[in-house]
Amino acid sequence: MKTRRTVLTALASLTALGLLTACGAGDATTEIKPEGQKDTGINVGPNQNRIHTAKDETAAGKLPEAVRKRGTLIIGVSAKSNPPLAFRATDDKTLIGVELDLATLVADTLGLKPEFNPVSWENLFVGLDSGKYDAVFSNVTVTEERKDKYDFATYRLDDLAFEAKKGSGWTVKGPEDVSGKRIAVGSGTNQEKILVDWSKQNEKAGRKGVDIKYYDNTTDYYLALQSGRIDGYLGPNPAVAYHVASAGQTETVGKFSGAGAGLQGKIAATTKKDSGFVAAYAAAIDHIIENGTYAQVLKRWGLSAEAVPKSEINPPGLPRTKN
Repeated sequence: MKTRRTVLTALASLTALGLLTACGAGDATTEIKPEGQKDTGINVGPNQNRIHTAKDETAAGKLPEAVRKRGTLIIGVSAKSNPPLAFRATDDKTLIGVELDLATLVADTLGLKPEFNPVSWENLFVGLDSGKYDAVFSNVTVTEERKDKYDFATYRLDDLAFEAKKGSGWTVKGPEDVSGKRIAVGSGTNQEKILVDWSKQNEKAGRKGVDIKYYDNTTDYYLALQSGRIDGYLGPNPAVAYHVASAGQTETVGKFSGAGAGLQGKIAATTKKDSGFVAAYAAAIDHIIENGTYAQVLKRWGLSAEAVPKSEINPPGLPRTKN
């Protein structure tokens, strides 16, 4: 359960199950065609033909002078294979995904070359703390606890989703619907916090808690779900929607804000608090929203529904964990 799997393994496994339709001439144009999607599908080959934009002097002027002189933006991204957020292309080397596409647009706007560093989830924050990274673009939710140490410039809505085998007859609307269920979730994530809280609510109400399972890679939970070793998976809505559409063997059985009840969660570019970067990131994100390249990237990855009208700096986040 703790083995490292690449996106090639994921694609091979899904193909063996008859879940994917690939087309095109070689790796450079390999595509996944989700059910109902028209035109060319989703390109998962190394030749991404990323969308770019021109430098905006106003946004670039908000950067620390040392960074403008350096000419690069050092960005932390998750090393886990988690399509469509960040994952390896079919060459098993090239990093692709919506997070990298949006980060590239931000770097373009600031007149900098993006330098991506894939690391484990916990090391993204270690890198920010040490000053190794200028930013993290890795599906990071704004939380009140994180705001103590980091600054945020929002760029997507944060929604979570429950995934189950197709035809499960299961609908998740609240804690009682996950009582006694075996559910996989990523360790250290906001979805884990929500699931743990729901489990406690169930136990307090005299119901069974949740049997929470942990996997290092999304391919592992896919296989566990197909084999019946788990009842469901709670993860970022983009990842769930992507897998549901491409595999055709699972379904979304519940969708929630990543900030919990009563608050819409937000995904944000994350930087060390008072580092001098956050105003530049927000200005760059507003610029790509205005010029339309932001919408093009989200549409490319099927995430138009998670668009924000403008970037917010340090908005209300997921409430602090109750002790």
